[in-house]
Amino acid sequence: MPRILIIEDEKNLSRFIELELKYEGYETMVCSDGRSGLQAALSENWDAILLDLMLPELNGVEVCRRIRQTNKTLPIIMITARDSVLDRVSGLDSGADDYLIKPFAIEELLARLRSVLRRTEALTSAGLTILTFKDLTVEIESCVVRKGDKVINLTKREYDLLVIFMSNINIVLTREVLLNKVWGYNTGVETNVVDVYVRYLRTKIDDDHEGSYIQTVRGTGYVMR
Repeated sequence: MPRILIIEDEKNLSRFIELELKYEGYETMVCSDGRSGLQAALSENWDAILLDLMLPELNGVEVCRRIRQTNKTLPIIMITARDSVLDRVSGLDSGADDYLIKPFAIEELLARLRSVLRRTEALTSAGLTILTFKDLTVEIESCVVRKGDKVINLTKREYDLLVIFMSNINIVLTREVLLNKVWGYNTGVETNVVDVYVRYLRTKIDDDHEGSYIQTVRGTGYVMR
Protein backbone atom coordinates (compact mmCIF):
# COMPACT_ATOMS: atom_id res chain seq x y z
CA MET A 1 0.00 0.00 0.00
CA PRO A 2 1.65 3.28 -1.12
CA ARG A 3 2.14 5.83 1.67
CA ILE A 4 1.34 9.45 0.79
CA LEU A 5 2.19 12.46 2.97
CA ILE A 6 -0.17 15.42 2.54
CA ILE A 7 1.24 18.78 3.66
CA GLU A 8 -1.65 21.23 3.32
CA ASP A 9 -3.00 23.91 5.68
CA GLU A 10 -6.50 24.16 4.16
CA LYS A 11 -8.33 21.68 6.40
CA ASN A 12 -11.30 21.09 4.11
CA LEU A 13 -9.04 20.42 1.13
CA SER A 14 -6.61 18.20 3.02
CA ARG A 15 -9.50 16.17 4.44
CA PHE A 16 -11.04 15.80 0.99
CA ILE A 17 -7.74 14.63 -0.51
CA GLU A 18 -7.13 12.28 2.40
CA LEU A 19 -10.54 10.61 2.04
CA GLU A 20 -10.15 10.23 -1.73
CA LEU A 21 -6.67 8.72 -1.42
CA LYS A 22 -7.81 6.28 1.26
CA TYR A 23 -10.70 5.27 -0.97
CA GLU A 24 -8.16 4.54 -3.74
CA GLY A 25 -6.15 2.34 -1.38
CA TYR A 26 -3.40 4.72 -0.28
CA GLU A 27 -2.19 5.11 3.29
CA THR A 28 -2.07 8.79 4.24
CA MET A 29 -0.90 11.27 6.86
CA VAL A 30 -1.77 14.99 6.97
CA CYS A 31 0.39 17.84 8.28
CA SER A 32 -0.99 21.37 8.38
CA ASP A 33 2.24 23.42 8.47
CA GLY A 34 5.65 23.36 6.87
CA ARG A 35 7.73 22.46 9.92
CA SER A 36 5.68 19.45 11.00
CA GLY A 37 5.44 18.38 7.36
CA LEU A 38 9.20 18.55 6.92
CA GLN A 39 9.76 16.58 10.11
CA ALA A 40 7.33 13.89 8.97
CA ALA A 41 8.90 13.81 5.49
CA LEU A 42 12.39 13.26 6.90
CA SER A 43 11.52 10.89 9.75
CA GLU A 44 9.35 8.36 7.92
CA ASN A 45 9.34 6.50 4.60
CA TRP A 46 6.91 7.79 1.99
CA ASP A 47 6.11 6.84 -1.58
CA ALA A 48 5.10 10.40 -2.52
CA ILE A 49 4.38 13.82 -1.00
CA LEU A 50 1.59 16.27 -1.87
CA LEU A 51 2.96 19.66 -0.85
CA ASP A 52 1.15 23.00 -0.67
CA LEU A 53 3.23 26.01 -1.73
CA MET A 54 1.87 28.52 0.80
CA LEU A 55 2.25 27.03 4.29
CA PRO A 56 2.55 28.54 7.77
CA GLU A 57 5.93 28.43 9.55
CA LEU A 58 7.86 27.10 6.52
CA ASN A 59 6.78 27.53 2.90
CA GLY A 60 6.51 24.70 0.43
CA VAL A 61 9.55 25.72 -1.63
CA GLU A 62 11.78 25.58 1.45
CA VAL A 63 10.26 22.28 2.59
CA CYS A 64 10.90 20.79 -0.85
CA ARG A 65 14.45 22.12 -0.96
CA ARG A 66 15.30 20.60 2.43
CA ILE A 67 13.77 17.25 1.51
CA ARG A 68 15.90 17.18 -1.64
CA GLN A 69 19.06 17.66 0.41
CA THR A 70 18.61 14.12 1.75
CA ASN A 71 16.27 12.44 -0.74
CA LYS A 72 16.74 13.05 -4.48
CA THR A 73 14.11 10.63 -5.80
CA LEU A 74 11.03 10.88 -3.54
CA PRO A 75 8.13 12.05 -5.77
CA ILE A 76 6.82 15.49 -4.74
CA ILE A 77 3.74 17.12 -6.28
CA MET A 78 3.37 20.78 -5.40
CA ILE A 79 -0.21 22.04 -4.99
CA THR A 80 -0.92 25.76 -5.06
CA ALA A 81 -3.38 28.48 -5.99
CA ARG A 82 -0.53 30.56 -7.41
CA ASP A 83 -0.10 30.15 -11.16
CA SER A 84 2.59 32.66 -12.16
CA VAL A 85 5.60 31.50 -14.15
CA LEU A 86 7.86 32.57 -11.27
CA ASP A 87 5.92 30.41 -8.80
CA ARG A 88 6.07 27.39 -11.10
CA VAL A 89 9.78 27.89 -11.72
CA SER A 90 10.45 28.25 -7.97
CA GLY A 91 8.56 25.05 -7.23
CA LEU A 92 10.28 23.03 -9.93
CA ASP A 93 13.71 24.45 -9.15
CA SER A 94 13.29 23.49 -5.50
CA GLY A 95 12.92 19.88 -6.62
CA ALA A 96 9.20 19.26 -7.19
CA ASP A 97 8.33 16.61 -9.78
CA ASP A 98 4.96 18.09 -10.74
CA TYR A 99 2.88 21.22 -10.16
CA LEU A 100 -0.92 21.24 -9.79
CA ILE A 101 -2.99 24.45 -9.70
CA LYS A 102 -6.00 24.88 -7.40
CA PRO A 103 -8.84 24.32 -7.93
CA PHE A 104 -8.31 20.92 -9.54
CA ALA A 105 -10.32 17.80 -10.23
CA ILE A 106 -9.46 14.92 -7.91
CA GLU A 107 -9.19 12.70 -10.99
CA GLU A 108 -6.30 14.83 -12.26
CA LEU A 109 -4.53 14.67 -8.91
CA LEU A 110 -4.89 10.88 -8.81
CA ALA A 111 -3.62 10.59 -12.39
CA ARG A 112 -0.58 12.76 -11.68
CA LEU A 113 0.11 10.81 -8.50
CA ARG A 114 0.02 7.52 -10.41
CA SER A 115 2.28 9.06 -13.04
CA VAL A 116 5.03 10.19 -10.64
CA LEU A 117 4.88 6.88 -8.80
CA ARG A 118 5.43 5.04 -12.09
CA ARG A 119 8.19 7.37 -13.29
CA THR A 120 10.21 7.16 -10.11
CA GLU A 121 9.67 3.50 -9.37
CA ALA A 122 12.86 2.01 -7.95
CA LEU A 123 14.02 -1.40 -9.09
CA THR A 124 15.11 -2.55 -5.67
CA SER A 125 16.46 -5.85 -6.89
CA ALA A 126 18.92 -4.07 -9.14
CA GLY A 127 19.40 -1.05 -6.90
CA LEU A 128 18.51 1.27 -9.79
CA THR A 129 16.14 4.20 -10.20
CA ILE A 130 14.28 4.14 -13.49
CA LEU A 131 12.47 6.95 -15.30
CA THR A 132 10.02 5.80 -17.95
CA PHE A 133 7.95 7.50 -20.65
CA LYS A 134 6.25 5.44 -23.35
CA ASP A 135 9.05 3.19 -24.66
CA LEU A 136 11.88 5.37 -23.27
CA THR A 137 13.68 4.39 -20.06
CA VAL A 138 16.54 6.07 -18.22
CA GLU A 139 18.58 4.23 -15.60
CA ILE A 140 19.73 7.08 -13.39
CA GLU A 141 22.63 5.45 -11.57
CA SER A 142 24.16 3.92 -14.70
CA CYS A 143 23.16 6.81 -17.04
CA VAL A 144 21.83 4.32 -19.59
CA VAL A 145 19.05 5.41 -21.96
CA ARG A 146 16.97 2.87 -23.85
CA LYS A 147 14.28 3.11 -26.50
CA GLY A 148 12.62 -0.26 -26.28
CA ASP A 149 15.53 -2.70 -26.15
CA LYS A 150 17.93 -0.40 -28.00
CA VAL A 151 20.52 1.65 -26.07
CA ILE A 152 20.59 5.32 -27.13
CA ASN A 153 23.96 7.08 -26.92
CA LEU A 154 23.62 10.66 -25.69
CA THR A 155 26.10 13.37 -24.79
CA LYS A 156 26.06 14.61 -21.19
CA ARG A 157 24.03 17.70 -22.09
CA GLU A 158 21.52 15.64 -24.08
CA TYR A 159 21.25 13.15 -21.22
CA ASP A 160 20.71 15.87 -18.61
CA LEU A 161 18.06 17.46 -20.79
CA LEU A 162 16.22 14.16 -21.26
CA VAL A 163 16.25 13.42 -17.52
CA ILE A 164 14.70 16.84 -16.82
CA PHE A 165 11.95 16.27 -19.37
CA MET A 166 11.22 12.74 -18.10
CA SER A 167 11.13 13.99 -14.50
CA ASN A 168 8.57 16.65 -15.46
CA ILE A 169 6.07 14.88 -17.72
CA ASN A 170 3.19 17.15 -18.81
CA ILE A 171 4.90 20.22 -17.34
CA VAL A 172 5.79 23.04 -19.73
CA LEU A 173 9.41 24.05 -19.11
CA THR A 174 10.64 27.43 -20.27
CA ARG A 175 13.93 27.80 -22.08
CA GLU A 176 15.25 29.71 -19.07
CA VAL A 177 14.40 26.86 -16.68
CA LEU A 178 16.03 24.30 -18.97
CA LEU A 179 19.10 26.48 -19.41
CA ASN A 180 19.50 26.94 -15.65
CA LYS A 181 19.02 23.25 -14.87
CA VAL A 182 21.41 21.94 -17.56
CA TRP A 183 24.01 24.71 -17.90
CA GLY A 184 23.66 26.47 -14.53
CA TYR A 185 22.57 29.91 -13.36
CA ASN A 186 25.92 31.58 -13.91
CA THR A 187 26.43 30.41 -17.46
CA GLY A 188 26.96 32.91 -20.23
CA VAL A 189 25.13 30.65 -22.70
CA GLU A 190 22.11 32.15 -24.49
CA THR A 191 18.71 30.47 -24.28
CA ASN A 192 18.75 29.58 -27.98
CA VAL A 193 21.30 26.87 -27.19
CA VAL A 194 18.37 25.00 -25.59
CA ASP A 195 16.67 24.87 -29.00
CA VAL A 196 19.82 23.43 -30.52
CA TYR A 197 20.13 20.66 -27.95
CA VAL A 198 16.43 19.83 -28.07
CA ARG A 199 16.90 19.34 -31.81
CA TYR A 200 19.93 17.10 -31.19
CA LEU A 201 17.95 15.07 -28.67
CA ARG A 202 14.96 14.70 -30.97
CA THR A 203 17.12 13.29 -33.75
CA LYS A 204 18.26 10.51 -31.40
CA ILE A 205 15.01 9.53 -29.66
CA ASP A 206 12.27 10.27 -32.21
CA ASP A 207 11.01 8.07 -35.01
CA ASP A 208 10.52 9.64 -38.42
CA HIS A 209 7.01 8.21 -38.78
CA GLU A 210 5.82 9.30 -35.32
CA GLY A 211 5.37 12.61 -33.56
CA SER A 212 8.13 13.99 -31.37
CA TYR A 213 8.34 13.01 -27.70
CA ILE A 214 9.21 16.64 -26.93
CA GLN A 215 6.62 19.18 -28.06
CA THR A 216 7.29 22.85 -28.66
CA VAL A 217 5.08 25.33 -26.81
CA ARG A 218 5.25 28.46 -28.93
CA GLY A 219 6.59 31.48 -27.11
CA THR A 220 7.30 29.51 -23.93
CA GLY A 221 9.46 26.41 -24.19
CA TYR A 222 8.97 22.65 -24.36
CA VAL A 223 6.98 19.84 -22.81
CA MET A 224 7.16 16.05 -22.90
CA ARG A 225 3.66 14.58 -22.99
